[in-house]
Amino acid sequence: MELIYRTTVTGIGEKSMEFILQGIFVIFKDDAPEDLKEFCITHKENNLLKEIERNDILKIGGEEFKITAVGSAVNENLQNLGHITFRFDGEEESLPGSLSLEKKSIPEIRKDMKIEIWR
Repeated sequence: MELIYRTTVTGIGEKSMEFILQGIFVIFKDDAPEDLKEFCITHKENNLLKEIERNDILKIGGEEFKITAVGSAVNENLQNLGHITFRFDGEEESLPGSLSLEKKSIPEIRKDMKIEIWR
């Protein structure tokens, strides 16, 4: 398998759990504006090695999720801002800044956890 993206969780916003319970989580590089951090999973690295594509695999918390759709702004937003939304909805079309993934429960997200995308 080929590594496409890797980062490490540095913080978990107080209100991010509200999104996770709805099958969504938002990441933002740790230099995100303070008023957004409470809603996001923050991370320190932003290693986008290649563009993310449909059928790539998200690995988080020892679990794997197939990417079902890649929004038109995902790669640009991730590269420039370290910011995208992960939607565990199984949809085959996604909002511009979102990745859609197979519909499964999101594992518990913890500080220092790796988020990776593989092909």
